[in-house]
Parts: sequence; C-alpha cells; structure tokens
Amino acid sequence: MSLRAAVNDSAVVTWRNLKRVPRIPELAIFAILQSVMFVLLFAFVFGGAIDVPGGGYRAYLMPGIFAQNLAFAAATTAIGITDDMNKGLVDRFRSLPMARSAFLTRRTLSDVVYNAGILLVLMLSGLAVGWRVRDGVLQFLAGCALALLFAYAMSWLGVWLGQLVPTVEVANQVAFTTIFPITFLSNNFVPSDTLPAVLQPIAEWNPVSNLTAALRELFGNPTAAPSGSFPSEHAVILTVGWAVLMVAVFAPLATRSYRTTSR
Repeated sequence: MSLRAAVNDSAVVTWRNLKRVPRIPELAIFAILQSVMFVLLFAFVFGGAIDVPGGGYRAYLMPGIFAQNLAFAAATTAIGITDDMNKGLVDRFRSLPMARSAFLTRRTLSDVVYNAGILLVLMLSGLAVGWRVRDGVLQFLAGCALALLFAYAMSWLGVWLGQLVPTVEVANQVAFTTIFPITFLSNNFVPSDTLPAVLQPIAEWNPVSNLTAALRELFGNPTAAPSGSFPSEHAVILTVGWAVLMVAVFAPLATRSYRTTSR
C-alpha cells in the first residue's frame, strides 16, 4: 500500500475517533472539570505555603500542571486502546482494505487534538488564577507545539501499554502506576533542589521535569532551577530528544504488538 493511501486511511479513522467526543459529552465535561480542579487545588492549597522567587508560585506551578496532564495522556490512550481491542474493533479493522498502521496512528493523532483542547482549558484556568505568559507570541507557540509533541510521544507509550493488558481496569491501574511516580518525582510542583539529594538527579533528568522546565523557559515563568544544571539549561533540546526517543521505541513496539495480538 502506498504512503499516500496509508496517510488517507489514518486521516479517515482519526476523524472517526474524534467524532465520538461530541457523542459522549460526559468524556469532555469531566476532563475539563478535572483540569480546572487540579489548577484550583494546587494554586490555592499550596500557593500560600511555597515561596518561589521571580514571579510567585502560581506562575511557577502552571507549566507543571500542563506537563502533568499531558503525561497522563498515555493513561487515556492505554484505556481507549484496551477498550477498542476488547470490543473486537481490531479484528474489524483488520478485515478492511486499509493500512494496518491507521488503527494505531488514528488513536495517537486524535489524542493530540483532544489534549490540545485540555491544554487550552488549563491555560484559561491558569489565567484566571494569575498565570501569565511573559515572553513573545512565537515562544508561546513554540511552547504549545513542544507540549503537544510530548503528548504525542506519551500516547505511543499508551498504545503499547493498552495492548499488553487484558481489561480496561488493568489498563487504568498499569498506566497510572507507571506515570504517577514520574509526574511527582519531578520539578512540577516544587523545585528539584528541595528533594532529598538521592532523588534530585532523577527529578532533573525526568522527561516530565524537562518538559516543565522548557515550558517555564518559553513562557517566561520562574524556573527556580539549580544554576549550572545541564537539564535546566538545555530543557527544550532534552524534551525534544525524549519525545523522539519515546516515539522511536514505543511506536515499533506498539506496531509489533498490534500485528500479533488478537482478542
């Protein structure tokens, strides 16, 4: 099958996947409520207890909230893939004259669009609690593009995990057990130099930390990063590198699982 046909098949099934959002409005409603809840809880519960120089805790917090929610995109993808496979959707797609890669790429691409909407809600919530973008429009757009690239890479992790587990309940547990530690063992909510010494290198090189530091840099928000730290000084490059590495590793693994798995 030609590349053009594969791209067309991916676009068709991606659109099919996106059409389910207005048909299941509860999915979007509760995702929006959860996003707003995260912003309000962290901003008002921790905002008065943690002092961050150079702009305040709320300005420091919001890029971490963005990164956390985009990292959990993998959990949403894993649960969706497992649900599709248990409903027999894989076998139905395999019976059609279409590119097999379209089944996987439609999920990752539609989840990027979905997460773009969540990111917009988070940003509006951040504006309401005092977060601001301090640099120019181009850097803001670069930050948004970097965030969605990271979400795309995480969705491939979700596609792979979703094919390894038997039920939606297990997919939920595995995804959150995998992602939860890296979102909190990071600089998302507190400066990494406040962590125990043994955990600081892990937090600094954590891909979620790198994304958070990159967004703070591009949005002009306070970083509170250790001076001279390679991850803090090259956060954008490291984030791009992590995203490329994750796609390079998990996309082939997910494709191989798809070829051999049947439910």
